[in-house]
Amino acid sequence: MNWKRMSDKAIVNELGNRIKRNRLLKNYSQQELADRAGVSKSTLQKLEYGSSVTIKTFIQVLRALKQLDALDNFIPEPGIRPIELQKLEGKKRLRASRKNK
Repeated sequence: MNWKRMSDKAIVNELGNRIKRNRLLKNYSQQELADRAGVSKSTLQKLEYGSSVTIKTFIQVLRALKQLDALDNFIPEPGIRPIELQKLEGKKRLRASRKNK
């Protein structure tokens, strides 16, 4: 899917469609999923039909679908920059120290 070419509305619609497909795969009615997520059925319907909902609602529905791990793909954790990695490593030992007698 080319997200860059999609309008904001098209992205919201696609996310709603994906939520709906996941709900149906788990064989939940809208009311069942809404109850599990702690939202109203009308709020879930708004999400599925591409209306704006809060990010909190989106997270609650993902949690109810056991899809919270999808957030790692949605917004991945930024990797450590090479300069930061070098600072964390500190000075590396190049030689063994002398043993005192």
